[in-house]
Amino acid sequence: MNQLDIWMLAIALAMDCFTVSIVSGVIVRRWLWGMILRIAFLFGWFQAMMPLIGWMATNHFSEQLEFIDHWIAFGLLAFIGGKMIRESLGPEEEKQFNPRNLNTQLLLAIATSIDALAIGISFACTGYREISQIAYPLFIIGLVSFLFSLLGYLLGVRFGRSIARKLKPELLGGIILIAIGIKILITHMFT
Repeated sequence: MNQLDIWMLAIALAMDCFTVSIVSGVIVRRWLWGMILRIAFLFGWFQAMMPLIGWMATNHFSEQLEFIDHWIAFGLLAFIGGKMIRESLGPEEEKQFNPRNLNTQLLLAIATSIDALAIGISFACTGYREISQIAYPLFIIGLVSFLFSLLGYLLGVRFGRSIARKLKPELLGGIILIAIGIKILITHMFT
């Protein structure tokens, strides 16, 4: 993956954090900076750590998967992207949760980062063999998720529910993931 791919991947992964942060801002409707920073940190941390876990679990088997690794990466990205698109087009379900609660924040951080686990698997299947190779993408994923979480919360407080309906961040994130998957597939098939 090149620099642009890594940044686009980070943006796509951050869309769930962005959406949940908007909802949190809408619900709390106050500038609670300690809570805002804690949510953003947790979202960024888990978004960065889940790909690391997926990569570590898969990295040892990547040589055996070399002939089909691009198909695996494409399949995972297409699946996650398709899931995000489907969820963005479905009916909105409001869930009752308290974003001020640390346990709720931890659960939200884990739930929004589960998809990133598969990204770590795709990293192992696309040639990332050393921890030094994956450190930069993990940093960018965590940073972008942190920043999108901050922005989402602030926008949620400022503009309320109407922004989430108009923006459809999961749709954009899903499209980006599928596009990266297609690029990986095409690149490996024609090189």
